[in-house]
Amino acid sequence: MKVEVAYATPEKQRIIALEVADGTTAVEAVRQSGITEVFPEIDPDSNDMGIFGKVIKSPAEHPLRDGDRVELYRPLKIDPKQARLNRARKKAG
Repeated sequence: MKVEVAYATPEKQRIIALEVADGTTAVEAVRQSGITEVFPEIDPDSNDMGIFGKVIKSPAEHPLRDGDRVELYRPLKIDPKQARLNRARKKAG
């Protein structure tokens, strides 16, 4: 079946299309895609992942379906609530 693995930084992004066997998990697809060669900071065992924007709770156990796109998420540098507060203060001041 055909799936994609996607990751982005502010500088670059990659979407890698690959063929995987039925029953392949999200983590297995990430490993098979070779995306860690482009982005060595990715750790398939600890990065948060999702399918089309919906977070997967257990990527190592989540079987993929034909057409799925596995998205790897970077850790947040600042809490979204704090970021909004900072923007509001900057705008007001």
